Amino acid sequence: MPIYFGTAGVPLSAKENSTEAGIVRIKELGLSAMEVEFVHGVRMKEDKARQVGKTAQRENVRLTCHAPYYINLNSQETEKVEASKLRILQTARIAHFLGASGIVFHPAFYAEQKRETVLAKVIKELAEIREILDQEDNKVILRPETTGKPTQFGDLEETLMIAKEIPGVLPCIDFGHLHARANGLYNSYDEFCEILEQTANYLGDDWIHNAHFHVSGISYSGKGETKHLILREADLKYQELLKALHCFGIDGTIICESPNLEEDALLMQKTYREIEAAAGKQ
Repeated sequence: MPIYFGTAGVPLSAKENSTEAGIVRIKELGLSAMEVEFVHGVRMKEDKARQVGKTAQRENVRLTCHAPYYINLNSQETEKVEASKLRILQTARIAHFLGASGIVFHPAFYAEQKRETVLAKVIKELAEIREILDQEDNKVILRPETTGKPTQFGDLEETLMIAKEIPGVLPCIDFGHLHARANGLYNSYDEFCEILEQTANYLGDDWIHNAHFHVSGISYSGKGETKHLILREADLKYQELLKALHCFGIDGTIICESPNLEEDALLMQKTYREIEAAAGKQ
């Protein structure tokens, strides 16, 4: 499987702001993936999802989904944990009808608790979600995302530990988030290779050939991310990142979250293909 490049949501240049129009536009642009954004709630019905899935299959566009933002598997209120689990289940069920390969979500907040306590709680709740989906024969991959603020649960190691513990769970590595969370670190070829090597050591070939990334420019402070930026207006060294991905032989999907969406997705795709071509001439 190669690397598929796409956008977080409907491309800005689509004829209308609908998922189907977005898929068609992705194909027209020469991209190959799109993340369906359910960040404010899952409002798509099964029949519509099946219809959209047929469009994606016809256009040969790889779909993934992003679950609602309102998820905290470490809430101190039981009803909020249950609501969070339901949102993940709702997203996974619609993703299944869409033919999407996986769903991305932000798992939890620390709430001034120890890291080990939060990790154990997230693993417990997510394992229960995975069990329900397995009983439904739903093979959609659950992808907890690395987060961009130190107050949010979800640094690289935490995310990898969840994935190692629960079958059917793999990470969404957001390189902008890791860069912002570390206040400017993780921004060189060697550091990107370090991230990839650590992930491969935890998860092996299952991940190497089925990876999922978010990439965008990002601004940050000592408290982590502040907002997404266009790649050429940010300090993220995306060329070195793409070189590292190529050198590691990573297969999977790169979703662009820059404000200009398809422009940066196309820029990354073009850059990656140039790296491939240069490597082929050596």
